[in-house]
Amino acid sequence: MAIQSIITGTGSYIPEVCKLNTDFLDSNFLNEDGTSFSNDNALIIEKFKEITGIAERRYATDDLTTSDLAFFAAEKAIADAQLDKNELDYIIVAHNFGDIKKGSIQGDTLPSLASKLKNKLKISNVNCVAYDLIFGCPGWVQGVIQAEAFIKSGIAKKVLVIGAETLSRVVDDYDRDSMIYADGAGACVIEAKEVAEKTGILSHAAQTFTEVETDYLFFGKSYKKEANATCYIKMHGRKIYEFALNNVPAAMKTALDKSGVSITDVKKIFIHQANEKMDEAIVKRFFRLYKTNMPKGVMPMCIHKLGNSSVATVPTLLDLVRKGEMENQEVKKGDVVLLASVGAGMNINAVVYKF
Repeated sequence: MAIQSIITGTGSYIPEVCKLNTDFLDSNFLNEDGTSFSNDNALIIEKFKEITGIAERRYATDDLTTSDLAFFAAEKAIADAQLDKNELDYIIVAHNFGDIKKGSIQGDTLPSLASKLKNKLKISNVNCVAYDLIFGCPGWVQGVIQAEAFIKSGIAKKVLVIGAETLSRVVDDYDRDSMIYADGAGACVIEAKEVAEKTGILSHAAQTFTEVETDYLFFGKSYKKEANATCYIKMHGRKIYEFALNNVPAAMKTALDKSGVSITDVKKIFIHQANEKMDEAIVKRFFRLYKTNMPKGVMPMCIHKLGNSSVATVPTLLDLVRKGEMENQEVKKGDVVLLASVGAGMNINAVVYKF
């Protein structure tokens, strides 16, 4: 018998506001230098969908902030785990921009979102430690890695890990990349369990690249030159695409090799929903490292309807598949899966998990 880190519950919150690609037809998209595009919006949107796979995305209603979304997902995960919330040892909330009220660009992280969440959950146990984790889009996966470290070291037995974000409130409306971003939240409960067979978290890998990659994602001014000095989320998309293809497959391989699991036993890869073509290329390259082809159905995708909600994409996807809410996708007892992400930093991580 050995102590393993087991996911005992998952939950997600998909915001109510659905914004279609056609809703951007009247947008005034501009080049970085403030000039207009030569192509009309219909063609820009068509090419955008071909590359990213995104047809629609979800935005939070005006009355909700990131910590609210985190609360909704956390409640579901705790209920799914059938857990007494006061038994939690840690609450880890991954996000990037804090609570941002509709109409404001200023993030609020005082107190921390994790502290706000603990308060919303009405947890009275003062020994339940709540803290925020800022690690770019891979933040939730990194929170899972930290939960594993706490459990294996004996520091904790029950950890709640949440990824939540409202990216729709930090986008420049004049930047066509604004169509990528979305809002959402996903959560899981990870518990220490004594098991005869090695299940749960089997291995992990994480890396941070900062030599020339630091500003691939950054805060910058609006493309509308007469706009005020407010800054928004910006990215060098081509550089991120190339970086991800060159580095994420190797990190995933490192994690899998450490687990001792054969590539033929990997049933699903839950990868950060950033860009459909990029994700598919990453997974194909990963399988090529083992001189095999990418199996059909190995990569569930929800980006088509949910967009890129940063830290929320992987836990949301995991929750939907685990609960049978995605067509032709499921996980069963004994299945080995990979969780993988890439994002600002540039940070990369991967976790090998056996149900």
